[in-house]
Amino acid sequence: MTKKSFAVMGLGKFGRSIVMEMMRAGADVLAIDMDEEKVKRVAEYVTCAVQADVRDPEAMNALGISNMDGVVVGMTSNLDAAIMATIYAKEAGVPYILVKAQDEIHEKILKKVGADKVIIPERESGIRVARNMVSGSFIDFIELSDRVKMIELKIKPEWIGHTLRELNLRKKHALNVIAVRQDGELMVNQDPDQPLDRDVSLLVTIDKKDMPKLLETM
Repeated sequence: MTKKSFAVMGLGKFGRSIVMEMMRAGADVLAIDMDEEKVKRVAEYVTCAVQADVRDPEAMNALGISNMDGVVVGMTSNLDAAIMATIYAKEAGVPYILVKAQDEIHEKILKKVGADKVIIPERESGIRVARNMVSGSFIDFIELSDRVKMIELKIKPEWIGHTLRELNLRKKHALNVIAVRQDGELMVNQDPDQPLDRDVSLLVTIDKKDMPKLLETM
């Protein structure tokens, strides 16, 4: 599977957590900030770290943002910079732009200028955002403990029409299916011989050590 590539603009606490988790998940990451110290702090961990002003078109053009699978804009303290970065990423043809907002008013503005998703930090952690971006198959991701994760994921196209018994997800992917969601309803006693429909998602648990292998296959 081809590695996914992301740019993270703004390396505060939120941006750094996204950068580090994306790298752990095996993605290529371009980290960008105006603050040289913040850039140095992540430089050894990422694919590329650059000190640049996202409001400078020439600087941004030199970074090759158009080649990215997604861009994270994480500068809540500077709305102008967040707006400019979002507009630039949109014009560069980036397929998915996620922007961090300070409040609901900023959220509306950023959606107007092209953000595909706007989050308010208090609602979502950087780690959760990073994992959901790296694997587009993940609908939700919850830490149950230091070792065990619970994930809601879309079924892969090749799983459609097959039963849980046939798929044998525990053996093949180390996934323990605890429920199936269809039409908004959770079914905890899914018939293992019932073929899976296209619109269902699976609620599963997985050991942390098995996550990298799962990310490669989703």
